[in-house]
Amino acid sequence: MPAVTRRLMLLDTASLYFRAYYGVPESVKAPDGTPVNAVRGLLDFVARLVTEHRPDELVACLDADWRPQWRVDLIPSYKQHRVAEGSTGEEEVPGTLTPQVPVIEAVLDAVGIARAGVPGYEADDVIGTLATRAPGPVDIVTGDRDLFQLVDDARGVTVLYPLKGMGSLQRTDEALLREKYGVDGPGYADLALLRGDPSDGLPGVAGVGEKTAAKLLAAHGDLAGILAAAEDPASGLTKAQRAKFEAAREYLAAAPEVVRVALDVPVPALDATLPREPRDPEALEALAGRWGLGGSLERLLTALRDRP
Repeated sequence: MPAVTRRLMLLDTASLYFRAYYGVPESVKAPDGTPVNAVRGLLDFVARLVTEHRPDELVACLDADWRPQWRVDLIPSYKQHRVAEGSTGEEEVPGTLTPQVPVIEAVLDAVGIARAGVPGYEADDVIGTLATRAPGPVDIVTGDRDLFQLVDDARGVTVLYPLKGMGSLQRTDEALLREKYGVDGPGYADLALLRGDPSDGLPGVAGVGEKTAAKLLAAHGDLAGILAAAEDPASGLTKAQRAKFEAAREYLAAAPEVVRVALDVPVPALDATLPREPRDPEALEALAGRWGLGGSLERLLTALRDRP
């Protein structure tokens, strides 16, 4: 008999609960008045994903380290502007979101949805590793375009990218990447490091924006090809372009390891199978009452129970 192909869904959990936090009014509160907009918003997101995309397995991937030291050692500006003032390296997060994160984790555990985070790595790296290991198709749900680099039609790896809330998800495959950016999945990492990303503290190559980066990659194949062309006066690069790459030499030596998602993270073994019934009904009932999870939790439980 042919092997049964199971579809894995990987959530960039922080990306989604930040979207929930900003997309759901802070007036959504627990009985004691504590905001739970991120909690309830995320539960509704997951319910919708399960209903509309029908994964067999799902892992909520987390940042065990949102700004790994090994990336900072390579590029000190990496996410520097997001470090909370006066802290020892904590991320600046809205004060009413921080207390909701442990609630999200406790609810996922009680429902029976697998979570994964590895010390020294970001959620992106966990996602990259699990996507690489997966024997079947993978849907990655994220609002971070950096994960476009994992798109791989041959292996069935796509990115579901929210265009507006979670109501409109762009299914990102290689055809869409080529249409919008002129690159495939691996090429997107080169595009990203060339253009830079202020939101991650990555300067990029001065004067090389997204369109120029795409043209250079189309002409020379990849970053290595562009760097070789920059060394060759007969390559067609202008003198000004060669000067820009020379000025960015130190950055370009470090950037690939920072920008490219790690694919070999030691993620512990886990059971990603989606449950039909809660793993710990008593704990879940207590959480639902304590935090007033109401219809959001019911919608998730219904989606899990009624899926094909």
